[in-house]
Amino acid sequence: SYLAKSTEYVVTTAVEIDAPPDVVWENVIGFPELPPPKEWYFRTGIACPQRARIEGRGVGAVRYCEFTTGAFVEPITVWEPGRRLAFDVTEQPAPMFELSPYRHVHPPHLHGYLRSNHGEFRLIALDGNRTRLEGRTWYEFDMFPQSYWTLWSDLLIHRIHVRVLEHVKSLSESEAEGLAQSRSAASHALN
Repeated sequence: SYLAKSTEYVVTTAVEIDAPPDVVWENVIGFPELPPPKEWYFRTGIACPQRARIEGRGVGAVRYCEFTTGAFVEPITVWEPGRRLAFDVTEQPAPMFELSPYRHVHPPHLHGYLRSNHGEFRLIALDGNRTRLEGRTWYEFDMFPQSYWTLWSDLLIHRIHVRVLEHVKSLSESEAEGLAQSRSAASHALN
């Protein structure tokens, strides 16, 4: 049998960003289109993050993290601007497109065996107007042997985190640099 008793796993990934937490925060709650993936595994059908948007503000708002296979629906459970965003996952797409010569294949192993339950982003202020951004996902995996399959799921979830966190880093550092240049220009104009 493919079924095993559910166990919750957690994957944590972090990146340091040359931007303050308030700038990073705005790019965590929602971000524009990511560039097309260069990684081979995302080009073979593995779900790949594309963009995120949020409807509302605060606890109860709903974030949609859109992947190549569909959207994760993420009702916000913790809203601490500049510090922490946490959410449940109430809907999620298939983890991948099945490679097949047939047009529409719906294999049972793509539905319900890998379930993302919760996620969070923690923003930790660092010296020098910098931020440590941590992304965390709690998930369950119901395929045997779990010790084998979770090696792959942990790796792929980590790679998804890296893709999103690096995008947030790039956006935030560009914005912080633009703000610094604006302040410098304003300061020179006053002198």
